[in-house]
Order: sequence, then structure tokens, then C-alpha cells
Amino acid sequence: MITGMTGFGAGEISFGKVKGIVEVKTVNHRYLDVAFYLPSGFSSLEDKIQKIIARSIKRGRVTVSVKITERPHTEITLNQGAVKRYLDFARALSHRHHLKNDIAVRDIMRLPGVVEAREVFVQPAEVWPALEKSLHKAVTEVSGMRRREGKALGIDISGLLKRMLLQIGLIKRRINELLKESRSRMASEEFASYQKSNDIHEELARLAHYIDEARALLKQAEGSGKKLDFIAQEMQREANTIGSKVQDKVVAAAVIAIKSKVEKIREQSNNVE
Repeated sequence: MITGMTGFGAGEISFGKVKGIVEVKTVNHRYLDVAFYLPSGFSSLEDKIQKIIARSIKRGRVTVSVKITERPHTEITLNQGAVKRYLDFARALSHRHHLKNDIAVRDIMRLPGVVEAREVFVQPAEVWPALEKSLHKAVTEVSGMRRREGKALGIDISGLLKRMLLQIGLIKRRINELLKESRSRMASEEFASYQKSNDIHEELARLAHYIDEARALLKQAEGSGKKLDFIAQEMQREANTIGSKVQDKVVAAAVIAIKSKVEKIREQSNNVE
């Protein structure tokens, strides 16, 4: 069964005091194109993430977003040595100049080097096992959505192919009618020339063959999108040839109907992996 290219999945990251979320979104694209939105310092994980994505997704624009929502609080330390030196200096200054020593705690806290605040950074290597697990969950959800989309696309394309076969049958019947009419009113040489110029047997046979090929592609799990687009182009070519060879309103209407369905198949092929 073919696979679509639209999907979304998410997983929660939990590692000690570190909490976060990873989201994976995919839309249609000609090739596999992965874009990363990672926290600062996490770019070293791009290759690992890319490999996990590539194992499950072969085509599409993929956006991987990692957000750290909770992390360890900022560490605050008190430099006891600096505090002692400041206080000793304050007492000496007070004693020497007979000043009132009214220094308060808030004054000490404001002095350089007394309080040191250090931000705790999340290390990518430490978080990776939890992130990897969440990434696999997100990719599984994405793949599920893409399979369900592929099933819907397959049903739609199958219907278009079936209606194309009906138009081919109509064209065949109309050609037989035209040949009977022409044989009754044309001389032998004129009819032979008419029959040769209006012979579309090969075009109809190739068109039916391409329909069979397209049906076979719909049963494949992956890599069908580009092939389906190529087949649709060939269908369009055969339909154009039929329309140019046979100058008849009924045939022309059937050709237009076929080309309309081929165009829809081409549009849908852009959504198939």
C-alpha cells in the first residue's frame, strides 16, 4: 500500500530534572529534506536524528523540533572567603577611622564576587537516550498518519484509473462505429487511408498498460510517488496522440475526461512517498 507524505508526531522527553518535547512534522517534497529546530548546543545530534528519520521516511520535507521546557535551576553559591575578607576590611576601616560599622547583609550580597550564579546547561549527550526514545515515538506516529493518508490516496487513484478504463472502452466502441460508417460511404482506397490515419490501437493498448502499471504501484509500500508521476506523464502523451489522430466529438470528449483524470493522478502523486 502506498504511503502519503503528511504526518505529525510528538513525544515527551524526561531525564531527571530535564523535561522537554520533540515534534516531527512532514509535508510533501520531491526529496527527503530534514530541517532542525534544536536548543542551543544540540546541533551535534543532527546526524543521529537524520539517520533515525531516514530509516522510516524516504521522501518529504521533515521538520524536527526539540524544546526543553524544564531544566535544573540556576546554581547560586556564596563565596565565604570573599565575605570574610570584606568583613575584615570593614572592621579595620571602622576601627582605624572611628566609623560606625553599620554594614548590612544586603550590602554584603551586592559586593563583587560574594554571590556567584551559574546557569546549569543541559548536555546533549546526557539527554540523548531519552530524546532518542521520544523521537522514535514521534516518528512512529508520523508513519501511521502517512500510511492512513496513503490508503485514502490509493482509493482515490484507483477510482480514477477505473473511470479511465471506462473512457477507453467508450473510445473503442466509437472507433468501431466510425469505421463501419466510413466503410459504407468510402471507396476501398479512401477507406484504407482513413483506417490507417485513425488507427489508435497501439495508443489504447499502451494506455491500458500504464493503468495496470499504476495499479501495481499502488500496492507498493514506498517509493511510488515519482514512478506514478512518470506513468501519468506517459498517459497524458498517449491521450494527446489519440485526440490528435481521431477528429470526433465523442472521442474528443472521452480524451478530455481521461486527461482530466490523469492530471488529478499527477497532483496526487505529489502527495505519495
